[in-house]
Amino acid sequence: MSRTEQPGQPGQPGRHGQSGTGRRRPPTIHDVAREAGVSRGTVSRVLNGGHNVSPAALDAVNSAIRKTGYTVNRHARSLITGRSDSVAFLLTEPQERFFEDPNFNVLLRGCTAALAAHDIPLLLMIAGTEAERRRNMRYIAGHVDGVLLVSSHSGDPVAARLHEAGVPLVACGKPLGQGSKVSYVAADDRDGARDMVRYLYESGRRRIGTVSGPLDTPGGVERLAGYREMLAECGLPADDALIVPGDYSRASGEAAAALLLERAPDLDAVFVASDLMAQGVLAALEKGGRRVPEDVAVGGFDDSPAALASRPELTTIRQPWDRISAEMVRVLLARIGGEEPAAVILPTELVRRDSA
Repeated sequence: MSRTEQPGQPGQPGRHGQSGTGRRRPPTIHDVAREAGVSRGTVSRVLNGGHNVSPAALDAVNSAIRKTGYTVNRHARSLITGRSDSVAFLLTEPQERFFEDPNFNVLLRGCTAALAAHDIPLLLMIAGTEAERRRNMRYIAGHVDGVLLVSSHSGDPVAARLHEAGVPLVACGKPLGQGSKVSYVAADDRDGARDMVRYLYESGRRRIGTVSGPLDTPGGVERLAGYREMLAECGLPADDALIVPGDYSRASGEAAAALLLERAPDLDAVFVASDLMAQGVLAALEKGGRRVPEDVAVGGFDDSPAALASRPELTTIRQPWDRISAEMVRVLLARIGGEEPAAVILPTELVRRDSA
């Protein structure tokens, strides 16, 4: 041990940050290495992801970090690595949608928790207008290591701009028109829609309408495709009068259901592409004097808090939000680490309640 490493010498750092004059200082990477009985380089590799470190050394370093109370100096680390050790959650919707739609909050909480396991903070950014997109893009370049992109619309330039700028990103849902250039994590929207329509058919319904999501979003496109496919498989005729698009808001669901009742008074079931829109459908059916599920069965999509808050509680398709958020973080950290783009599609689940 060199002279500067001897604990207790006057004016020199002692064990775990105790100086010779009795003053405390923050523990350093050298303290961690000394406590763990490994080299400083090994500690550095652990702090940067644990690559090429034996399990025994990894355990020793993590134990030493806890014992010494060592925390990373993020500013110093960013100067060395060129990284900020932060990630952006970028929602490309108007601000009011963030507060109205419970799915965004569930996804945000899940991503925050998944990143916390890596000691990485998450920045919430909203870009519902072109001006907001420009401001956020200026900040993202050089200030965050990657982006979790939520609610991408066809023609929205954000994904393409991030890709062109070399910013690692992972989209929630397959970005339309981006091909294999962008990593994404999605629930199996098409299969989930098929399951719901099949369930409505098997329960005896024959005039099954749908309130689709926006048709410039991957979820809107895929869920409508699943609806059409299953109608055909069940031998039910295609009828465009039974299809009304919404925008995932409660108000759009109510307006769409009113139009469906006007077009098809014999409607006996509705597949709704989100639980929030389904709440609006329930309100319209009540105003129209229809009982749920006796007269009209209603099936939603998401299994969000809106499903349980509905009266009656919604039969719906569960998206695995915990897995989606965890996979988005896993794939993004892999992209930041230099891995190629990846696509992850997760299964959905039919949840039976009282509305169908």
